[in-house]
Amino acid sequence: MWKLSAIAIAAAVRGGEASAREVVDAHLARIAEVNPRVNAVTQLLADRARAAARETDRARAAGEPLGPLAGVPFTVKECTRIQGVPTTFGTPRFRELVAPADAVPVARLRAAGAIPIGHSNMPTLILAGMHTRSELYGDTRNPWDAARTPGGTSGGDGVAVATGMAALGLGNDSGGSVRIPATFCGVAALKPTTGRFAADQRMLGPDDPGPASQLLVTDGPLARSVADLRLAYETLAGPDPRDPRAVPAPLYGEPLDGRPRVAVVADPGGRGVHPSVRRAVEGAAEALRDAGYQVDEVPDVPRPDEALKAYHQLTSTEFAPSWPAVRQLLGEGGDRFIELTMRRNPPVDAAGLIRLMGTWMNIRRSWTEFLDAYPLLLGPVYTEPPVEPGLESRDQAGRDRVASAMRLCSVTSFVGVPAVAVPTGLDAEGLPTGVQLIGRPFREDLCLAAAQHVEDRLGTLTPIDPWM
Repeated sequence: MWKLSAIAIAAAVRGGEASAREVVDAHLARIAEVNPRVNAVTQLLADRARAAARETDRARAAGEPLGPLAGVPFTVKECTRIQGVPTTFGTPRFRELVAPADAVPVARLRAAGAIPIGHSNMPTLILAGMHTRSELYGDTRNPWDAARTPGGTSGGDGVAVATGMAALGLGNDSGGSVRIPATFCGVAALKPTTGRFAADQRMLGPDDPGPASQLLVTDGPLARSVADLRLAYETLAGPDPRDPRAVPAPLYGEPLDGRPRVAVVADPGGRGVHPSVRRAVEGAAEALRDAGYQVDEVPDVPRPDEALKAYHQLTSTEFAPSWPAVRQLLGEGGDRFIELTMRRNPPVDAAGLIRLMGTWMNIRRSWTEFLDAYPLLLGPVYTEPPVEPGLESRDQAGRDRVASAMRLCSVTSFVGVPAVAVPTGLDAEGLPTGVQLIGRPFREDLCLAAAQHVEDRLGTLTPIDPWM
């Protein structure tokens, strides 16, 4: 039963072909079998999940309507609140930080009938690097190859979904954090438009975070198929009084005039791209051509180097005031990634921040003009195959290499546009490859439709049994 899609699980539970308790028990058994090898699920919520399943089964027996995700188990990143469960951020200091209420996206998935089955691992405080390693829970391992990182920062969710421990994962993305683990683990992920999914980012008190967190961070689902991703998107979208950024934009926009135009950029910024990644982009482009899209290779995306520099300056400037205190929570070596990032991109002063916000608006304008001509952009998620764990924290060269490889993710988070990561197959070493489809603001529907065509042509890769 753990092999089923979220859509199939919900249909079976609603139709009485399976009970929610059977679904949860199957996934708990899968976690017991697989998690010791990959260390993706941190806080297992077995009793809570069984209780939620019993309530679902009771409701069905009583003839009450069930939601579109009835009985579907999902994991939740360690930084996202589940009522009554510690939100540890992967650090021992927050081991007892029990959440008083569900985060908005958790509440919405629950309302649709889904069942949180466990928290999932991430880098300590989301700051310790791209590789999923936390001070509290240790390393999460890539189920395809333990010598490669599963990516991050939503790496626990990527591994859990890829191995069948959960049908859906709830992560977040501020520069690739759902898209990179999805690609490295062979699953799909959605980074929505900023303002599409409501969230409350007041993590540790009444104060909201600074501009980088407000502008860059979005919650996002991971799934084994684009259809499941679409269902999660429909569930999570929409405004909430707790988030003044969230807008009631239509889930599905007006049809485009004529064939959708797709710009293809295999090497954004011209810094180089691995042959296997280029082949993945080419394969996806061919799939879209066959599906009737007008696919054009273009020289580059708008202002990639300027956008990447501004992205890192904005995040460094936000980190700087609290960094002396925050770094103490990261554990031994956990501060290297941010230290190396700030060394390469020092914080700016107040006047610099004002200029930076103007640059942000100007680059966004360049992108909206680009996407007015090309409603979709096809490109890499990461310009290399999965790298070794912790490369980004090893030294300056490692950090710069990783930051460069994930550049299209960082830039698209900076401009706030939606993107769907979708698998494209395996490379010569047997590792997953993938691409991302990037769209106009609030046109996630176009990204999902194009990703579906890629999946229809190239297939899905998971669930898998981890390496032995």
